[in-house]
Amino acid sequence: MRKLPLLLAALTAASATVLPATASLASASSAGKTLSFRGMTLRIPADWKVYRSGDHVVVVTGLLCKKPEPFAPDCESFWIFGPKDYTNVPVGGGSVTYTGKQQFHPFSGVIPCPFNSNLSWYPGEKASYRGLRPVGSGHKATYTTWPNRCVTNDTGRTTARWNEKEWFLPRSGILVVDAWNTYGLAGVLKRATWS
Repeated sequence: MRKLPLLLAALTAASATVLPATASLASASSAGKTLSFRGMTLRIPADWKVYRSGDHVVVVTGLLCKKPEPFAPDCESFWIFGPKDYTNVPVGGGSVTYTGKQQFHPFSGVIPCPFNSNLSWYPGEKASYRGLRPVGSGHKATYTTWPNRCVTNDTGRTTARWNEKEWFLPRSGILVVDAWNTYGLAGVLKRATWS
């Protein structure tokens, strides 16, 4: 019976020492690292990995990612595109330029669901929300959420629903796309700085 009070005392002491450590972890993660793209600088957590290619950046926010590319399945990430990657994008026999009126989905064929490469991504055609969101001081993005579904390849049965989030800054030539509901991304964008 003496072990129970000792265990409670040990847990109480451990929780008392965890509080300061948690506070220092929070301040260390807020320090993070910086990511700059077309004059916009973001302070991101240190464990997010940045992959640049051409006029886009893939920011991997999860533990596993086999292929850090935009729209790659099973890669927890968000994407930042410049105008070279969202204007005159070849699709089918023509090309598409992103304007924000339709979801950014520059493929005419079937592509895998972001969360499960065995399912197909069925993009929504009507935005569920549209408004303005701050991206640093003096910059506002058109913020849009688009409902999407993951469907089975054989029957087309819906197995999951999710929203793609887009922040579009046409004057700055930046489009941010998040299919993973990345925790903290809206705050990271809100605290952006500009050069």
